[in-house]
Amino acid sequence: MVAKGDSNLKPREAEKLMSSQQTQTSDDNLDERVSFLYSAWSALLDESMKRKGKSPRGAKGRRSNVPKAPHLENCKLSEQLNKKLDKRVENESFPPWTLWKGLLDTYPSSAASKRLKSDGAYPPWRYSGFKSQHESIVSAFISLRLMSCNRAWGEPWRYMQPTTDVNGTLIASHGRMGERWWRAQGVRYLMRFQTEYTCNLLNAERHSAFGREAAKLVLATTAKEWREEVTEEPQSDIERFVWSNHKPWMPRPYISMHVRMGDKASEMKVVGFEEYMNLAERIRKRFPHVHNILVSTEMQEVIDKLRSYPHWNFYYTNVTRQVGNTSMADYTASLGRKTSTNYPLVNFLMAAASDFFIGAMGSNWSFLIDGMRNTGGKVMAGYLSVNKDRYW
Repeated sequence: MVAKGDSNLKPREAEKLMSSQQTQTSDDNLDERVSFLYSAWSALLDESMKRKGKSPRGAKGRRSNVPKAPHLENCKLSEQLNKKLDKRVENESFPPWTLWKGLLDTYPSSAASKRLKSDGAYPPWRYSGFKSQHESIVSAFISLRLMSCNRAWGEPWRYMQPTTDVNGTLIASHGRMGERWWRAQGVRYLMRFQTEYTCNLLNAERHSAFGREAAKLVLATTAKEWREEVTEEPQSDIERFVWSNHKPWMPRPYISMHVRMGDKASEMKVVGFEEYMNLAERIRKRFPHVHNILVSTEMQEVIDKLRSYPHWNFYYTNVTRQVGNTSMADYTASLGRKTSTNYPLVNFLMAAASDFFIGAMGSNWSFLIDGMRNTGGKVMAGYLSVNKDRYW
């Protein structure tokens, strides 16, 4: 997890820029209103990040004059809510987030949250039918006492619907099924809430990648000229307590694609980028409305090949990448600690939230992304892999 104290971020820093290859006009030809709104959001984002989410002095009127950015999250409010949900309350065995309360108790008059107790409830990152009041799934994972855990919790991976595709076949069983399931629980727990710092990183990436698209959407649905409208309308209860829980906007549906090459060839079968794109075409054949791909890779040759697929929209983090067979250790060292930590974290979280995922089962990074997706409501979206795990 990224340290909270290091928060002097700017959305236009090189390590957090996300580029897009799209068949559209250049920035110079963009509608003037779209560019103006994008710049206004950029300024507000800079201010909020510098002040760690606090409203800058004298900016109240100016903020009310700018339409809400659908792709940006209120990081300060989000962190406050996360702390509330993750803090044990009196006479409760688990913190509120484990009790299926969701955000019900954020509404002052909610009686449902008072009636909902821990009896019979279990955390949403646990698979249905497996619960324990005496030993948490996380302590079981960390201790690696798999045999005792299996006796207490069973082996749910043995009868779950297979969702991983390799060479057109669903993989029903392999030697790491148990490890895959338990690791997914642990990763989900450790990543259950984002810090304000991480939230700011994601805001900066989304704004760089999708900010202009979001501006077009907002201006297309705004009845009044926003630069002349200065009255801030009060939020309704449904906006404050229901719609506020929706995730920031992204151009869905999109595929996350993690392309692993380079020195990984010593551990697994490495395939060319064309094989990954063949899997993307399989998805598009079944879902023709899919045309966005978020690419994460260390290899510059992959980025260079994106122009060969003009009928896809590609998004990728704009950082220096590997050329040739440079070792991963040398590559990350060349980026520096901050960049080599921040940009993979952002790619990881955006991949976990994607509608489809293409990766390599022999890659540990793909392994972790798959675990986050399996415990985050994406399991039935499937996982298309270009190879089998190296331990099979």
